Amino acid sequence: MSELFDRVDALVASRSPLPPPAERKRLRQAHGLTLDEVAAALDVRRATVSGWEAGKTEPRPPERDAYARMLKQLAEFYPANSNAAAPLQDTAVPDTGAPEPRTVSTGPVPEPAAMTSEENTQTRPASAKTTDPAAVSRPARTARPSSTSRRPAAKKATSKPAVAAGADPRFENGPLAVVDVADGQAVAYCVGGLVLDVPAKSIPSLVEWTLKEAKLGQPKLSGPGKDADPLIVLTEAALECYGLPVRLTEEERLAGRLPEGHKVIKRLARADWKLTQRGFGPWARIYRPAQGSERSCVQLCIPSWNALDTRHWADAGQLPPAELARLLGTYASRVVTPRGSTAVTGLELMTAFHPPTRASEPDANGKRHSQHNPGSLGRDPVEPAACEVPDGHPLLKDLPRFHRRTPAEKLFEEVLDWARPLTDDECTKRFLVGIDVNMAFAAGANGLVVGLGAPTNVKNPVFDAKLPGSWLVDLSHVDLSRVKVGKEWVDLDAALLPSPFTPTGERPTGLAWCETRTVAYAVELGYDVAPIEANVRYENGRYLDSWYNRLRDAYVDTMADLGVPADVSPQEFLAAMDGYKDRDPELAIVVSAVKATVKGGLGKLRERPRGEGWKPGEPWRALQRPTWRPDIRAAVISRTRVNMHRKIVKHAAFTGQYPIAILSDCAVYASDGPSPLDFLPYQDGKPLPGGWRLGVSPGMVKHEGTQTVLWGEGVREQFNAPELNLARYIKTGEVTTKDDGE
Repeated sequence: MSELFDRVDALVASRSPLPPPAERKRLRQAHGLTLDEVAAALDVRRATVSGWEAGKTEPRPPERDAYARMLKQLAEFYPANSNAAAPLQDTAVPDTGAPEPRTVSTGPVPEPAAMTSEENTQTRPASAKTTDPAAVSRPARTARPSSTSRRPAAKKATSKPAVAAGADPRFENGPLAVVDVADGQAVAYCVGGLVLDVPAKSIPSLVEWTLKEAKLGQPKLSGPGKDADPLIVLTEAALECYGLPVRLTEEERLAGRLPEGHKVIKRLARADWKLTQRGFGPWARIYRPAQGSERSCVQLCIPSWNALDTRHWADAGQLPPAELARLLGTYASRVVTPRGSTAVTGLELMTAFHPPTRASEPDANGKRHSQHNPGSLGRDPVEPAACEVPDGHPLLKDLPRFHRRTPAEKLFEEVLDWARPLTDDECTKRFLVGIDVNMAFAAGANGLVVGLGAPTNVKNPVFDAKLPGSWLVDLSHVDLSRVKVGKEWVDLDAALLPSPFTPTGERPTGLAWCETRTVAYAVELGYDVAPIEANVRYENGRYLDSWYNRLRDAYVDTMADLGVPADVSPQEFLAAMDGYKDRDPELAIVVSAVKATVKGGLGKLRERPRGEGWKPGEPWRALQRPTWRPDIRAAVISRTRVNMHRKIVKHAAFTGQYPIAILSDCAVYASDGPSPLDFLPYQDGKPLPGGWRLGVSPGMVKHEGTQTVLWGEGVREQFNAPELNLARYIKTGEVTTKDDGE
């Protein structure tokens, strides 16, 4: 009988009207539910629920039935005209700004003789959850608190919210905290507006408190992986409190760390704490050797020492503590807890999904042992092929000092940097319109098969597009004036197209080392290839898939929070992108950091020497990592460049329009109108299959900028450069030099 009732309930729910979008959000927040919790319960993405609440999309069966039932039950608990408690702020990733801080104490703090009820702060362990369900909208931006600023008073407790579904109780206070000083008392601002009193009076005791009482950290991302270490961000006031300089000296800045004789470093050593090779710098990692599976490690971030690069984090380092905790907490919840620069974090994210080792099955004595984790890059670095390494690598130490390697000696897979003069017909148009591929390198990594082990050298190989590696091949015979698009041959104007086989867009002139995807594209265009040598990797896999999925979701979900949903028309997308950064500047910084994590992480795969007295032919520190893999970087860049060229060819074959400039993931076209819709071939709202498509997802494009044809011709005339790459300046129209070094 109960099953019969369930079917009846489901039938009723399937026809139940849904409340308006604003009411859906009110009901969810009134019950203290986050977007992540609702999405997990309904088995949909967070951005999907966000779209329902924004009125951009509507739920469909079977999710609609469950969603309607949930809203009906919540409406019974929280009728619209009731005096229900104020809605809870989304604790995982707040929709509004930093909520009013809520304070709990982690140690005995003297209480003044007389305090009002609103000033009273509860005293209890850090493990206790805050009991304030109220949240307020973003307050006006205030100056950063100093060491004499007053800590915001706690709201009077009314009820105790439960720990979020699926949350790890070991890390119930979030992945990180921003430590500041108010009225002589150190306080830790955590995600969700929680504020903890910090009893620690020194850096060693701060580390001990973080590990034993703060309940900070983040669960591992994969089965054999490790939990993320807690992150403590120190404000300027906290630096002064703990005996650290607010700014590094010029010498310390160049060294990237404090001198070994600094008093704080000595105190850490006396307490048996160690520092990594990076020392005590902007991103200091303090640890004790692991005991079994137990790790004792705390990561410090010091914004005033330039830990948060303004190119990627904008003014995040100048935010008040609560807002900085919200910003970094959002990044941590969607990507991973920052472990250094965005580049370092991007690389560490790869390893977090594919740790080098895992535990074996129990042996005869019931003991487990460490063994290689399939699908990972392993524990030890592998030696690349000589053609894959950059100049100065130890493999090239026997070359003459000033030898310049040719394409037949060096794999040179880089992005396109190409431009051409305008045709007479293009000069009659009014505008130059730039379009930019969203997360182009992330899209290039999606589904990409890369090598996992060492290369095998093969002479006179038969080309195999399924084998990642490098191939010595002559592609000069590929004629872009006649190519295959799909199964059909089409005629194109080769003079108006860049070659997809070189970063400059110039046609190859002979033998050159090319990555598998580059050679495969020549075959796709309808031409035979005959490599004379190859370095291929028979051990391979889709190493970057989980990395891509995590970063894609972080980007798409954060853009949805900024009012740019995924499933909208091209016109709605362009309108939503207009001024999206102003809707929530802090979330806009998260978007910037996510994009920098992609590019920086891939760049780290081929990290060059960073000073330290290095000389050509000598090894450098990065070569010791198993993640120093220039071949994987080359594969992603090759795939990204080929993806770009394939869309250019499809567009040209269908419309007869050719780009006048390309720089990495940006293409510029001459157009009669100022919008991408004035030249992109949309029909009935549908884009050209395989061509450019407007949208927020990685691989789709957005409007980069529009300038006039007169502007473009004027800039080229000013620098006497008919082929100046206008894609470099199309966004703002500002030109400072002929080449800004990009």
